[in-house]
Amino acid sequence: MRKFLFPVVALLPLLAGGCVKTAVGIITAPVKAVGQAADWATTSQDEADRNAGRKARKEEERKAREERKAQKERDRERD
Repeated sequence: MRKFLFPVVALLPLLAGGCVKTAVGIITAPVKAVGQAADWATTSQDEADRNAGRKARKEEERKAREERKAQKERDRERD
């Protein structure tokens, strides 16, 4: 009996350490999930700046297309 008890007692701290790590992981999982959801739901300043720049470039491209189209129509009217 003593031969069996010693290895179990010797391994107990290792097993308990793993349990603690698992328990901490389980406890912090909901907090991490809420943080990730908040990240997905909000827009950072960097993302807002990038989106505003993209919108401005698209607007400039649209105006340039309209101007080219208007110029072609004016050229056709002259001919």
